[in-house]
Amino acid sequence: MFPLKRLITGIAILLAFTAASDIGAAEPSSDKLVKSLARQAPGLRSDVLKMALRAAQTAAERGLVQQRDLLTVIDYSLPSTQPRLFVFDLVARKLLFRELVAHGRNSGDNVPSFFSNSSGSLASSLGLFVTADPYIGGNGYSLRLRGLEEGINDMAWDRAIVMHGAAYVSQAAIKILGRLGRSWGCPAVRPEIAHKIIDTLRGGSAVFAYYPEKSWLATSAFVRSATSSQRAAAR
Repeated sequence: MFPLKRLITGIAILLAFTAASDIGAAEPSSDKLVKSLARQAPGLRSDVLKMALRAAQTAAERGLVQQRDLLTVIDYSLPSTQPRLFVFDLVARKLLFRELVAHGRNSGDNVPSFFSNSSGSLASSLGLFVTADPYIGGNGYSLRLRGLEEGINDMAWDRAIVMHGAAYVSQAAIKILGRLGRSWGCPAVRPEIAHKIIDTLRGGSAVFAYYPEKSWLATSAFVRSATSSQRAAAR
């Protein structure tokens, strides 16, 4: 029995390693994976998801992302009244969370249109982030985010742009305001789900915040890498 048990354990480890290696190598933006994940995430466009997968892969190849099996996509082109935060387990090919998320007070009303990297702007930032460790602060249990894009979101740490729960992220707020309440730039989520999301994402997973802002799309090293890969694959 003992050799058989060891054999089964060895096979399980090999299969898990193979799956993780496939995700970490050439597969992240494969049409099969994108279609599988997009089907589970109503509202998230396939091209945005593919861009996020490629951007996260580029960062992982540079050693900037430790938790390569997870990807969070925030699509700020969607209204705040619609779930626009999506968390995926890439190895299991499964949607873990589809949630409402707030944007910054000065980013706009229901649909944001202004994004900033500046302290005191009270606006959301775009681009690729990586999660750090949680802490307990003025908004309770919160998750630090480190911006990876110079001039786009690299001030996030100094600005205390973190993920946290907020009472203004709720269906009740939508009924009263016609939109979610707004943060000081943080991607705030429902208090009921905040702790679970934070504990899932903590420790080096990628967070991709999207909006079709031309200057960012044209200059971001991660996005340009993603779009170049997509063009090459289409040839």
